[in-house]
Amino acid sequence: MKIIVDAFGGDHAPLEIIKGAMLAVEEYGIDVILTGDEKQISECVRQNNIELKNTEIVHTSGKIDMCDDARAVLKEKADSSMGVGFKLLSEGKGDAFVSAGNTGAITVGATFLAKRIKGVKRPCIASVMPSADNPILLMDCGANAECRAEFLYQFGFMGSLYMKNILKVENPKVALANNGTEETKGTSVVKEAYELMKNADYNFVGNIEGRQIPFGDADVVVADGFAGNLILKTYEGVAKVLMNGIKDIFKKNLFSKLCALGVMGGINDMKKQFDYKEYGGAVLLGVKKPVVKAHGSADARTFKNAIKQAVWFLDNNLIDEIEKAFSKENE
Repeated sequence: MKIIVDAFGGDHAPLEIIKGAMLAVEEYGIDVILTGDEKQISECVRQNNIELKNTEIVHTSGKIDMCDDARAVLKEKADSSMGVGFKLLSEGKGDAFVSAGNTGAITVGATFLAKRIKGVKRPCIASVMPSADNPILLMDCGANAECRAEFLYQFGFMGSLYMKNILKVENPKVALANNGTEETKGTSVVKEAYELMKNADYNFVGNIEGRQIPFGDADVVVADGFAGNLILKTYEGVAKVLMNGIKDIFKKNLFSKLCALGVMGGINDMKKQFDYKEYGGAVLLGVKKPVVKAHGSADARTFKNAIKQAVWFLDNNLIDEIEKAFSKENE
């Protein structure tokens, strides 16, 4: 299994990306292709005493910046670390591609270079998120700010297949993010999507409000990319505020510090449960090759876990399952 890694995507590239890739090599027994400036990668490795194992470096010129137009990955910056990574993926020189770079450019590269699965109207970004019980899947998280009803219907279809094949949920509950649970609530697009989804082959359970999402009332939460990204970022922010607040409470005085000793095990378990770093990033569903968008602020552990998502994809043949399902749906 060979994973292509954009060594210059993300806030902490290339050091944390390289470290994360080497952690993945050790843990998952994979091979890695690092794309980026070979001189800078070699210097980073030397300065930080990193031992590269099962790793090939493919030299590229430049990188995609966060402020770049998304389509730059196809033309002006096709020779960048991301552009070359997608090229290698499309040529079959690697099995999956992982980047912590520009979300728009990753979406464009996945759509036009990795190519859409036949029948899929729009690929979407799907993020595994924690809940009070089990992990849930939120989609779309930013690829499509505006969606038609049929896109949302398809997101539910792909999300259901992800939960069945990757997280082994037998009959995943799919819900539509809305400002009320009533069938009549929401925008015209959301109401139209509701009508399509209630007749779908997957287990559609209706609308879900934002406050229900952390309780795991649905296994798959479907939204357009604008609303989904807001839900994702708010979710992460609130979790961080709560954990910092708990930490401050126990640091107030000697008595509170002593109390902390008695409950620290439970607090650490809860912190791990709601830590976004456990999942590392989001997958692009609807394209022919596994593409993973790692968190832009990814450190080594976070990036290693993003690579883990690519490994899950390949181990469970998820793309084959989606292709089969859409072929049947089209018939």
